[in-house]
Amino acid sequence: MNIHENIEKMIQLLENGDMDKAKDLFLKIKNSNNDEEKYLLAEELLQLGFLNEAKELYELLLVSYPNEGELKVSLAEILIEMDKESDAISYLDSIQEDDPDYPRALLILADLYQMQGLVEVSENKLRQAKQLLPDESIIDFALGELYASEGKNNEAIKFYEELLNQGKTLIAGVDINGRLAEVLSSAGKFEEALPFFERAVEENNEINTLFGYALTAYQAGFFKKAIELFIQLREMDPEYHSLYLYLGKCYESEEDLENAMQAVKSGIAVDEFNKELYQFGGKLALKLGDESLAEEYFRQALVLDSGYIDAALTLNKLLLHQQRYEDVLEITLQMEKEGDIDPQLHWDAAISFQALEQYQDALKHYQQAYNDLKNHSEFLAEYGYFLMEEGKRSEAIEIFQTLLHDDPLNEEWISLLERLEDH
Repeated sequence: MNIHENIEKMIQLLENGDMDKAKDLFLKIKNSNNDEEKYLLAEELLQLGFLNEAKELYELLLVSYPNEGELKVSLAEILIEMDKESDAISYLDSIQEDDPDYPRALLILADLYQMQGLVEVSENKLRQAKQLLPDESIIDFALGELYASEGKNNEAIKFYEELLNQGKTLIAGVDINGRLAEVLSSAGKFEEALPFFERAVEENNEINTLFGYALTAYQAGFFKKAIELFIQLREMDPEYHSLYLYLGKCYESEEDLENAMQAVKSGIAVDEFNKELYQFGGKLALKLGDESLAEEYFRQALVLDSGYIDAALTLNKLLLHQQRYEDVLEITLQMEKEGDIDPQLHWDAAISFQALEQYQDALKHYQQAYNDLKNHSEFLAEYGYFLMEEGKRSEAIEIFQTLLHDDPLNEEWISLLERLEDH
């Protein structure tokens, strides 16, 4: 029986589940003097997922060929699958620099070190490999992936562009046009990203790539194009939750508030726990003049996230407009229970307590807001007038002096200070 017949028989036994006979044949080959047969069987077993058996054969072969880099790489790959990264690194580090498999070892080491968070070491390994094989596309791809994962977008862009210049559009199952588009978009180069997204979608209209294309068109200010793409995405998968918020924002940017609101309602129908949809919907409702719906949406956003500060602030603004001061205080109290409170909420509370003639509480909240809002002229003006009404002349003078310092020609502040200082 020749070498290949033995290997084929072994595979057939494994596929048929005849493990006893397969084990016997494995031991026969393992204990033979035929290294070529051992190597071929190890390769087949590795492909079939019999890691321990493949490892045994590679280790035997390594005894006979201690400097063979290919064997060490194969053993390292098996050990990685077994979660024995340290042992894998030991094998890879032992490969000589003049070995044909040394660049391959560097690539695997780079991947291992990146997984361990040792990014600089990983980069050095890839740079070494690049020096040895300057025209190897897989190394350019690995460098692009490393830099992209670290947010070094400009570095990543160079390598992805180089791959495309080499005519490489697909590496390791990754579409390079799509990857370059994503990195350009992450770098804020939205318009530059669009043609690469277009090519990626033409090549493979994959749903996440289409979303990235639509989102980038929105970020670039091409709202009509973005609407077209988001609608295409919705037709492909109506359950793709993330599209609805941005579809609504695109319509809003086109001043099509009715369709924007319809996008929000459609989004809520498929994702009723999306607080941002309710918050955006509330703002749209205000623009449409529907204060009741706006309040409903803001409150639902707070039900979903009781510490959602944006919803609390916009709801309070509406309630202040409606002079519902007790409701404002209720929202403020709720946010205080959540922990850190936005200074704007203290200001809202101060206005509300002042309107309810609870002046001590109003003063307390003005004071709490002051440190954060002392450069806010509108706040300072309200605070200053409140202090005047409360007879706190010296404190009021200090506030209006600050306002006058920032606006030295303001006749209102000049007149007020003259009156306060005359008294």
